[in-house]
Amino acid sequence: MIVTTTSFAQHSLLLIASDIPSAEPKLVSLDWLAKGQQWSDSKSLAPLKKRHRLVDDDFQFIDENSLSKDNPIELLLITTITQLQQYLKGERQQFDIALDWSLGTPFQQNVWRALQQIAYGDTISYAQLAQNINKPTAYRAVANANGKNPFSIIIPCHRVVASDGGLGGYTGGLDKKRLLLQLETLS
Repeated sequence: MIVTTTSFAQHSLLLIASDIPSAEPKLVSLDWLAKGQQWSDSKSLAPLKKRHRLVDDDFQFIDENSLSKDNPIELLLITTITQLQQYLKGERQQFDIALDWSLGTPFQQNVWRALQQIAYGDTISYAQLAQNINKPTAYRAVANANGKNPFSIIIPCHRVVASDGGLGGYTGGLDKKRLLLQLETLS
């Protein structure tokens, strides 16, 4: 796996792409890093290690300024960073990145696909998201799947809020959810 980090607003993001030879390069994770947190301490690594039977040495860190457009996997990371910066500037509302969905169960993948249907600048409740996938009583399971989303920002789980209008939860922290929602309403 190829790993890099990038700044986003005043925060850091961890990006991980698969480096399987002869396979289409895909993003396998995009997650927030806590202030001062090293990429190697990210909670995103454990599920990847388990799912793909990886060890620490299977992750190669490349500084974002050293990524090469000549390498398809590194080009995917460059493209992802470019699209994230466009989103941050209000120049992009959807992402066009190949994603590896394999960390999710079929139910989680269904929820994640439904998240992609929430329009930029809109929000819906967890209950509405459950209805959107024809599981109207599964709002807690939907919230859990939302929290397992391995592609923060790209799959817009930040657009799901509590039925009472409160922010609900967000794995990156409510400050980041608030930032993303404000960014989308200002654009």
